[in-house]
Amino acid sequence: MNESLKEKYKQKIFPELLQELKYNNIHEVPKLIKIVINRGIGEASINNKAIDKSIEEFTSITGQKPIITKTKKSIAGFKIRENIPIGLKVTLRKEKMYDFLNKLINLSLPRIRDFRGISSAQFDGRGNYNLGLKEQIIFPEINYEEIDKIRGMNITIVTTAKNDTESLILLKKFGMPFNN
Repeated sequence: MNESLKEKYKQKIFPELLQELKYNNIHEVPKLIKIVINRGIGEASINNKAIDKSIEEFTSITGQKPIITKTKKSIAGFKIRENIPIGLKVTLRKEKMYDFLNKLINLSLPRIRDFRGISSAQFDGRGNYNLGLKEQIIFPEINYEEIDKIRGMNITIVTTAKNDTESLILLKKFGMPFNN
């Protein structure tokens, strides 16, 4: 873990992908663009502390303050008015992206109860991977005594891969623990 994932990509993964996938141009080799972490907080319209607590958690997990997403229109059935905070979003790029991915692969995912790997069926058809987590307590920065409620999040890993198989190969080279 002393080598950063960015250096590992440049030194080891990039040449392996270039040779393995038989690309003629070095710009065709898939790479990571960004990692987007989302959390929808339905109770935020009733409980303002839920947003504040989630902002605190996202900031400690990612090292970056999240953007508050707001409703676009009112929906009476859900008791939601227009322009009310309803979720959070963080976009990680460059060094923070590689640091977060390293922490996710090596520290957080193994802390999931009965972990046997993540599903390889969560690709979107364009080479991007979506991972849903049910608990925020798998991250080492979260103190179990300080959380008020278990909340999940969605992590989207965006790549330049043309299809899902290229993206799967790239993420496996980074060390993502796929179960199949």
